[in-house]
Amino acid sequence: MSSQISKAILLLEDGTFFEGTAIGKIGTTTGEICFNTGMTGYQEVFTDPSYYGQILVMTTDHIGNYGVHQDEVESDNIKIAGLVCKKFSSNYSRKLGNSSLDQYFTDNNLVGIADIDTRMLVAHIRETGAQNAIISSETLDIDSLKNALSDVPNMDGLDLAPIVSTSEFYEDLTPNPIAKVALIDFGSKKNISRELKKRGCTLGVFPYNATSEEILAWKPDGFMISNGPGDPASMSYAIETVKSVVDAGIPTFGICLGHQLLSLASGLKTYKMHHGHRGCNHPVKNLITGRSEITSQNHGFAVEFNEALSETVELTHINLNDDTVEGIRRKDRSAFSVQHHPEASPGPHDSLYLFDDFISNILRHK
Repeated sequence: MSSQISKAILLLEDGTFFEGTAIGKIGTTTGEICFNTGMTGYQEVFTDPSYYGQILVMTTDHIGNYGVHQDEVESDNIKIAGLVCKKFSSNYSRKLGNSSLDQYFTDNNLVGIADIDTRMLVAHIRETGAQNAIISSETLDIDSLKNALSDVPNMDGLDLAPIVSTSEFYEDLTPNPIAKVALIDFGSKKNISRELKKRGCTLGVFPYNATSEEILAWKPDGFMISNGPGDPASMSYAIETVKSVVDAGIPTFGICLGHQLLSLASGLKTYKMHHGHRGCNHPVKNLITGRSEITSQNHGFAVEFNEALSETVELTHINLNDDTVEGIRRKDRSAFSVQHHPEASPGPHDSLYLFDDFISNILRHK
C-alpha cells in the first residue's frame, strides 16, 4: 500500500454506506456484493472465475498477511470485481511469497476497501439479501455514487460465461491416459483439471459455446461440466448442449454451475438465492452413504428439486444448514453433479472421492 492513505466509500444498493481506507488501485468498481467465510486461501478465492462480477467481503479479520504466490491461482488473473475487508496487510511474512497482496491488486487493477466493520456488513447482507454495490476511492460523493450504481445490471438473467471461458478449444495431454475427458469451460477452476489429470485423464477443453456435435466429434470417454459465474437459466445454449451430450450416453460430472446446467437439462429449475453460499466450511450430507462432509462452496443460485421427476432424477446431497440441493444423479443416464466444489482449492478434501466416482463410471462405460 502506498505511504499516503486514501479514503474510500462502499455504497450498497439500499443506501447503506461505509467509509474506509482504499486498497489496491485508486478507482471505482461495481458488482453484486457477497461474503466468503473461509479463513485462508484468499488468493485462490480471488482468482476463482465463479466470482466474476462480484464484490467480495472476506469475513476473516486479516487479509494479506501471507502475501501471494504465483502458483496459488485458479485462473489467469483476479476475477472478483472488488474486495471488502476489515484489516488489510501490505506486508507479508511468508518466505515463499512472491509479492504483497496490495501489489498484486495494483498489478491487476483491483479496487478495494479496508477498515470496514465486516461483521456489521455481513449481518446486513444476511438480513437484506444479495444486492449491487459500488466501491470508490476516487469519488466520495454519495449522490454521484448512487447514480453510478443505478446503472449496474442485476445478476438475475446475466450470462457471464462468454467473459471467463477459453476462447478456443485446446488439449491438455497426459502421458498414457486412461481416458479422454471433454471439459466444457464456463469459467473452470484450474484444480478441476489438476484432479482429472492426477487420475490419468487427457483433457479436451471446449469453450462455453461448443456444440454437442463438436464435443462428440472429439470422441470423449467422459464429459465434465465446469463451474462458472452468472445465472444458469439464461444459458439456453449450454443447457441444450449438456442435454445432447448426456443423452448420447457419455458419463458426465457437473460442478457448481455445471450442476445447475445438468439439473436444468434434466427438467429441474434454478432460482436466485437470498445471499448464497461462499466459504470452505459448509456441511453437506451425502444421502447415498449417510456420511456428512465439510465442503467448499461459491454459488448464488441453487436447484429446486421436483419430486415429480424422481423416476429419472435422484437427490443425492443436501446442505445441512438450509436443506438446499447439493447434488443429483440421473437414474437413466451415467450422469451426476454437485453444487459444492469437491476440487476445493481452497477448502477441505472430504468430497474428492467424487472424481474417483466419475472415473469409475467412465471405466465401466468403456
